Amino acid sequence: MKVIHKPTVYLVGRQALDQDEVARFLKDHDLSAWTTDTTVAGEVLPEIAGRLCYMSFAKPRPGGSKAYLERIKDVKHGSVFEHTVWNFIITGVSRSFTHELVRHRAGFGYSQLSQRYVDESVADFVEPACIAEDPELHETWQEAVNDAQKAYVKLVNALQHKFEHIDDKTLRRKMARQAARSVLPNATETKIFVTANARSLRHFIELRCNEYAETEIRSVAAQMLDLLCEEAPAIFGDYELVDLPDGTQVARTPFTKV
Repeated sequence: MKVIHKPTVYLVGRQALDQDEVARFLKDHDLSAWTTDTTVAGEVLPEIAGRLCYMSFAKPRPGGSKAYLERIKDVKHGSVFEHTVWNFIITGVSRSFTHELVRHRAGFGYSQLSQRYVDESVADFVEPACIAEDPELHETWQEAVNDAQKAYVKLVNALQHKFEHIDDKTLRRKMARQAARSVLPNATETKIFVTANARSLRHFIELRCNEYAETEIRSVAAQMLDLLCEEAPAIFGDYELVDLPDGTQVARTPFTKV
């Protein structure tokens, strides 16, 4: 068993721009003179989407793509950010975390590790910092997760015997694990694949990367924001991460509810 204290976020997918098709669209509509000063597909796509609404390609505002997207945030025309999507893998998080994360439905897609198919007899567990820093609390927590894991293993073995009349080995294992997992705590580590668009990610960051959010999801939101600021500064660069006394961070922005 491994005890985990920090989540990890991997940015595994981003959109690509088909330059030839963009050029064909511009040529077909006598807009070939339009150019943008960003090479980031995630910034180009919402700019094109926004300009399409008003066919404002011929006379763009000064300041380039960054100024255009700042204006979008200022007037809260955030629907154009829904065209930009990123893919993440998040590991080292608890089932408590994913119970909260999947409440974000609009603009999000999820694929999570299955406890029905994956053997959790060697599961890892996520320990909250406020417990880990206190030796007495840590001992109580460690004892509880050890007992839960032992109970899980005992139940899986007994249930496999109980279901031995089932010929399909995969089904037999699944039936045993799906029942035995009932004793596993919310602290059980899990992994989840997340796809989300830029507008929904901004909403997620504003809700979860603040001092009122639970600390684990706040930590994940801050990591995601760091990655997104590198990926698309014109969309996420208005956020500032501020350190809190407990070592976590919160995000601040002048553009809320875009």
